[in-house]
Formats: sequence, C-alpha cells, structure tokens
Amino acid sequence: MSIDTLHAQVFLLPDLGEGLTEAEIVEWKVAVGDTVEVDHIVVEVETAKAAVEVPVPYAGTVLSLHAEAGTALAVGLPLITVGAAPTPAEPGAADRYREEEQAGSGNVLIGYGTGHAPVSRRRRRGSTPPAAGRTHPSPAAVESGPRTADAAVPTAGPACARLVISPLVRRLARDHGIDVAALAPGRADGIIRRVDVEQAIARERQAGSPVASEPVGTPGEQRIPLRGIRRAVAHKLARSRAEIPDATTWVDVDATALLEAKDVLQAARPQQRIGLLAILTRICVAGLRRFPELNSTVDTAREEIVRFAHVNVGFAAQTDRGLVVPVVRDAHTLTTTQLAAELGRLTALARTGALPPEALTGGTFTLNNYGVFGVDGSTPIINHPEAALLGVGRIIDKPWVVDGALTVRKVTQLSLSFDHRVCDGGVAGGFLRYVADCVERPATLLADL
Repeated sequence: MSIDTLHAQVFLLPDLGEGLTEAEIVEWKVAVGDTVEVDHIVVEVETAKAAVEVPVPYAGTVLSLHAEAGTALAVGLPLITVGAAPTPAEPGAADRYREEEQAGSGNVLIGYGTGHAPVSRRRRRGSTPPAAGRTHPSPAAVESGPRTADAAVPTAGPACARLVISPLVRRLARDHGIDVAALAPGRADGIIRRVDVEQAIARERQAGSPVASEPVGTPGEQRIPLRGIRRAVAHKLARSRAEIPDATTWVDVDATALLEAKDVLQAARPQQRIGLLAILTRICVAGLRRFPELNSTVDTAREEIVRFAHVNVGFAAQTDRGLVVPVVRDAHTLTTTQLAAELGRLTALARTGALPPEALTGGTFTLNNYGVFGVDGSTPIINHPEAALLGVGRIIDKPWVVDGALTVRKVTQLSLSFDHRVCDGGVAGGFLRYVADCVERPATLLADL
C-alpha cells in the first residue's frame, strides 16, 4: 500500500487576521505519513498578534510539510500537503512528496473549514508579485480537479525554470548570495530545489568566488533573531516612528481621590475586582467624546483623517510572550463594572496565550499603564495606525501643595503621545487636562454620564 496522490491537496497558510501577512511555524502537530481528518489541528504558528493553532480543511494522509519549525511563512504560501487515504501505488510514490520543496496550491481563508474563496483574491492578499522570470501555479491549474501534486506546477521550460516553492530554498539562496534566476532546475518540473542551490554554492566555492555566509560575531557576542511577537513589535514601532509625526505632552496629577474612588467602587461590588485600569479607561472614553480628534486615524492613501464613531480601547499587557495590546471593543457602551470584567477577561487570555487574533486588532486609542514597572514617566510610541496613546506612571507619595499648604499626596504622571496631523497642541492639551481633572476629582465624570 502507498499514498494515493491523485487527489493530493495543498493547504496554503491562511489569512489569520487583520493586516497579518506572515506567521512563524512554532510546532508541527503532525508528521509526514500521519492521517488527519477535516479540522484536525496540524500546526501552531505565531503571528504578529498571537499564537494560533491551525486546522487543516482536508482529510487524508500528510504527504509533506512545507516549512520547518522556526520558519517565517508568508500568507498564501504552501503549508501542508494532504493526500487521499492509502491506495495501491508504485513503490516510492510517498517518498516523492516528503520533500519540503514539493509544489502545489490550495485556497483557504480565515475560518478554515471547507469554505473557499477565489484564488485571485488570495494571490493579491497573501503573496507578493513574482519576480521577473518566475512563474507560479495558475488558478486554473489549482482548481482543475483530480491531479497529482506535480500537476499543480508548470512543466519544464524557460518560463518555469526559476520557480521556487520552498521558503527554505529561497532563504538558503539568499543567505549565500545565489541568484535563483540563473539556476537550471535539476528536474523536469522546473522547480528549483535545495539540492540545486547547494550545488550552486559548491560551484561558487570551487571557483573561488565569494559566497555570503552567516555573520560571525566576536567571542562572547550573542545574536538573537527577531522572531514572533518581538519581530512584530519591532516592525510596528518602527513604522509608527517613520509614518507618524508624534508629539508628547505630560502632567503630574494628584491621584489620591482616584484611589479613594476605586475603594468605594470595589466595596460596592465586592464580588468583582474593579481596578484602576477600568476607571482610567472610563475616563479616557469620556475624554475622547469631548475631543474626538484623538479617536481617529490618518488614511495616507486618500489624505484624509478618519474619525471613528465607536471607541475601541487597547491596553498594553506584558506577557511571557512579550507585549500585546488586547482591545476592548465598543468601550463607550460599557459601564465601569463591565469595563473591569472585559479587561480582566482579556488579560487572562493574554497571559495564557489564548487571545484570538481579532481581539488584538481594531483599536482606536491605547492606554498604557507602565507604572506597574515602577517608572514615573515615558514618551510612549503611538500604536500605529491610531492617533493617540495615554501613558500612566506609578502612583507614589510626593509632597504636594493643597490649599496653600504642603502635604503628602498620591501622585502620578500622565503622558499623552498624539499624531500632530490630526490635531494641534490645544486639543491634545485639552484632552490631557480633562483626564487629569477626572483623576484628581473623579466626580467630574458625573457631568458626562
């Protein structure tokens, strides 16, 4: 008995959420030769938003895994190939499909299952335009019905001689300075495989040509790859700094009354924890209603400022996997008690790595309580593509003047970073002063309820 490849289907890495273009393979849950059912979890991947377990929409035998653990794979590239249940076949048929370079195409969007969308849409969203000289499987070839896995790729010839399916092969060529467009494929299907690149590397070395290699550090130097959330955070913050002309303003405030208000609310709802973050979120929502310029984004393509009718508040949460920003949706419709419940729910999911990707997207404003790290102030970077972020420092005893007399009060610092394209300093200062007044005199909120 051998694997029947007549109905082999290649499952592409699906779109896992808003704005996500790639994911890193964390752990394969299956191996070549395993039998899977529809919606069987086959791999855990880490995106810019969260760790996600990915189910496969096909049933059958695993023929190949197209990327190794630790590989960053673009949305729309082959992830796993599944063949029909075992049937009699010629010896060695299964082995041909165990190579990580095996070609093919499938089409599954977020939600998985068996629903399919047009291939042309997946190509636009999930992959970059092919380089000159490369040819990819056409939609017609993909959807043409029963076929072997080889039927999904072009036949040999000049038009397909630079086809590279495996991200591992592309990375190997890139790391060693090999131009795949200049290589001749070793097989008739026109695919450049690992062995083709390795042979090119060997030829370059024999000819004495310089071949790029891994960077060599000094003794004791440690090199840590930017991967997973750390990589996503780096890219997003760099984009924010590059695109948003931000400015920061700050103020010290007396938070004594805020702490007293929290204790009163907690006593009134002993069955539920109501923390400072919930009250600060309530204050920010009220402030954004007064200063809607900060509840917006800039559409650079159309040169428009987009103001949102809803308020989705993101809050920074430090986890074992790194910094994530869960989003409380429609925060303007929730009571303080409901905000506390939702903040607690999202925080618990974040700490266990169970947040779904959609819980990490769609924010219109971010609140960052970095005071939990024991620091007083910061110039926080805006969470792109939002227009503002409020940072809160630690609350500590400090000398403070009250009614002309020096006393000790609970003092904190509030920092507001804002996109100078959406407003000027007057609006930003007005918002920050309103938030500060609510912190110092929480009863001020009653005027907006």
